Amino acid sequence: LATAPKSNRVTVGLEGAGADARAAGTGLVPMHLRDAHYKGAADLGHGDGYEYPHDDPAGWVAQQYRPTEVEGNTYYDPSVHGFEAEVAERMAKHNDGLHDDPLDGGGKQ
Repeated sequence: LATAPKSNRVTVGLEGAGADARAAGTGLVPMHLRDAHYKGAADLGHGDGYEYPHDDPAGWVAQQYRPTEVEGNTYYDPSVHGFEAEVAERMAKHNDGLHDDPLDGGGKQ
């Protein structure tokens, strides 16, 4: 998973994610990710605001997939070495739109 020689960034990220899971528990699945394929799901708000990344021309949408308890926490922090530098640039671009409200038309979570 690491994209630079001798990188430990994946290990550090996994340790951080594990620590958060132990501290915060699993949290609730965000409403837009909950199963919306059964009668009554729409009444509960399941699937509201979900964006299908496979239909996006870029193949990626700025939408939050983690429980609110860990929303915004960073687990993978690429180094400036090897291909990780390019990964860091792409991540920075993608993360720019992650903190807007997906339902107001101005951005996505």
